[in-house]
Amino acid sequence: MAIISRFVTMVLPDVDRELAQWQARIRGCPQTELARQAASSIRLKRFHAQGGSVFALAAGGYRRDLVRLIVALQSISDYLDNLCDRAGCQDRHAFRMLHEAFLCAIDDQRSVPDFYERYPFAGDGGYLRSLVEVCRGVTANLPAYRLVREDVLRLAGLYCDLQVYKHTELWAREPLLTSWFNRHRGRHPGLDWWEFAAATGSTLGIFGLLAAAMRPELERREVDALVQAYFPYVCGLHILLDYFIDQEEDRLGGDLNFCSYYRDPERCGRRLQHFLAESMERVSKLERPVFHRTVVKGLLALYLSDPKVRRQGLEPVSEMLFSYAGTDARLMHRVCRGMRRIGLI
Repeated sequence: MAIISRFVTMVLPDVDRELAQWQARIRGCPQTELARQAASSIRLKRFHAQGGSVFALAAGGYRRDLVRLIVALQSISDYLDNLCDRAGCQDRHAFRMLHEAFLCAIDDQRSVPDFYERYPFAGDGGYLRSLVEVCRGVTANLPAYRLVREDVLRLAGLYCDLQVYKHTELWAREPLLTSWFNRHRGRHPGLDWWEFAAATGSTLGIFGLLAAAMRPELERREVDALVQAYFPYVCGLHILLDYFIDQEEDRLGGDLNFCSYYRDPERCGRRLQHFLAESMERVSKLERPVFHRTVVKGLLALYLSDPKVRRQGLEPVSEMLFSYAGTDARLMHRVCRGMRRIGLI
């Protein structure tokens, strides 16, 4: 629980400070729709930046510069997700150009285009470019970034592919996603296409690699082990839990939900437990396994503490997962419920 204590007392206040600075920056955005989506992405999705910033504790100490990087990169992700999902545009070419921002943020060798070139709205007062520049500034000073760069870019590329395909016209989404999966399925036997897609939608693998790059002594074998643990299993568990608790909301809204592709709730529960088991086994072999196991159990605690679980009658699957994860996961669950009650998450 030492990690949780440091996360609450050290990390969360710094995340709030970073987000407050970006909220202030949005006030200089002249385009109303872009300003609205940027503000909404921070207000409604701040827990993404909060949860991701736990990786500032991954190396044993506390790195405020990593909080700055993770908050900026996650803010890009959440803002672009809003632009693709909530502003009335379904042009995949516009989405591809928007997501150049995500790729530019972690690749300082990439030229910076006009991200809004094909999008129906433009003129954000430099908000998105500033987020990109902050990310580039921090990654340039990561001692071992050269060792993780290729894997970061690969996971980021998959993430951007998903965002383009899942937000395009409704009729094209599933064909695009399944065709995309077929190009990658050889590397991921045993997964269904929606499980692969879910795994690509998580930024946790990227954050884990960025945190590892803080260590000058990082070795290639550690990078390989980290990638194999987080992708597809920890990342898949992350996003499948997100979809698991959003099933009713997405059904009413007509939105794509990856958990709806399981043939029945029992199958969904078994696959969630499979992802949990694989995640726990793999992260236990990493450097600082206690930290990584805390991340995995924290996913259960965060998502399954949401009131949506009880409203939808999802407690049996929740109980099954906590039975596997153990008493410390249950304790983290109680902590998350308490934090929700007082508005910390």
